[in-house]
Formats: sequence, structure tokens, C-alpha cells
Amino acid sequence: MPTLGLGVYMNEECAEACKVAIQNGYRMIDGARYYENEVQVGVGVGKSGVKREDVFITSKVFHADYTYDGTMAALKDSLANLGSSYYDLYLTHSAIGGKDARLAAYRALLDGKASGMIKSVGVSNYSAKHIEEIREAGLEMPVVNQVELHPFCQQKPIVEYCSKHNIIVQAYSPLVRGAFDNSVIQELSAKYSKDPAQILIRWSLQRGFVPLPKSSQPERIISNGQVFGWNIEPTDMAKLDALDRGKDGAITWNPVDVE
Repeated sequence: MPTLGLGVYMNEECAEACKVAIQNGYRMIDGARYYENEVQVGVGVGKSGVKREDVFITSKVFHADYTYDGTMAALKDSLANLGSSYYDLYLTHSAIGGKDARLAAYRALLDGKASGMIKSVGVSNYSAKHIEEIREAGLEMPVVNQVELHPFCQQKPIVEYCSKHNIIVQAYSPLVRGAFDNSVIQELSAKYSKDPAQILIRWSLQRGFVPLPKSSQPERIISNGQVFGWNIEPTDMAKLDALDRGKDGAITWNPVDVE
């Protein structure tokens, strides 16, 4: 799995963004059925000049489809939309819907993997208790848990659990939706001669997460990928770590506490 991906939420015409990202070194696109742009992802990958097998593509089933049959139908429709025989990673989009529903959806995804439609299965917006349901049911554990994650909302209990169980943590909204006015972020941006978005992405990488910054602007997509070959010093990482406000720092729906 690549260490950095392009998020395409709220980008219904994302083909150009996907093409630009892939042509500038990105090798992962993070989509979802809810975003209504799976077709566009496929078009963008196709126009990039890079082989399908060299691009890691993710989608997610939304909780409205959380039955076994509903999830299987959603997966097959996603494949048709993408124009591919498989997804590299497919997630349950959240834990909304209750235990029985999310386990039914997860079982369908595991069967999709067994039949070759998915290479890896994961979850999104799950807390430890939701992943424990999977473990207690005797099912294969998720490869990934994708959650809102940035210096202001560090999801420490979830990260600790995932680390213990060797689950990769993907970070959505790593750029705090452009809220760059924090004095620490501004200070480090000046110190390292990097823009605030690059500081936030680099923080995520150094913490061992897989950040998924989103943009529809080619110049931003390119600069967001220029986060390798340099490091934030430990003392400055500590300054960013100290910004954590727990759940109060969330800037999205962050439904990790649902029953």
C-alpha cells in the first residue's frame, strides 16, 4: 500500500484530479460510493498513462447498503463504475447501522475478497469496540481503519488499538479542511520553508499514518505530494502533537462512537 493517497470527497468531476495526481507520483486514490465519482476515478486512472495494476484504488460501501446482499450488490456496481475487475481495498464506510448490519456488510466484503473482487478489506470510522466485534466473530481482521486524523484530533485510543493489532491507520481530512491559521503550523511552515499543508501531511507520515489529502487544484495536488526527502524535527513534532483536542478537535462527522 502506498504511503500517501489522493482523497476525492466532494469532487464529483475528479477524473482530472486523479490523472494529475498519478502523473505526479501518487499511486493511491481514495474513493467511496457516497462520493458518487467511482466512474470518474476509473476515467482518471485510464487517462493517466499508468497501468491499472500500478494504482491502488479504494472505495467504500455506505451504511444504507449494510445487508449481505446489499453490500454485495454495491460492490459489483462499484466494479462496473470503475471499469475494473477488482478494487485494491474496499471498506465499510462507518459503523452506523448497528452490530448485525455492519457484520453482515463486512462478511460480504470478505466473500468479495475470496472471489477476487477485492484484494484487501478494511473499515472506516470504527472505534476499538467495533473492530472487536469482528475479532470476536472469528472473522479476518481489517487491514485498514480510516479515520479523521490530524494534530487537532489524534484519535489516540483508536490509533493505539490499531497499532496493537497491526491495522494500518489511514488519515482523512489531514489538512483540517484548510484551517491553517494556527500559530504552531504557521511557525513551522516558515521554519521549514514548506506550506502549511505540507507540514500537516509530513506530520501524519512521521506518525506512521497514511494521509489522504484531497484537492481538485492541480498545483495543490502536486505540492501536497512533495512531502518526502525532508523531516520535521522531534521537538517540532512534539509541538504539533501538543495541539490535540481529542474529539473536540474533529472537523467532520467523525462517527466513531456510534452503537
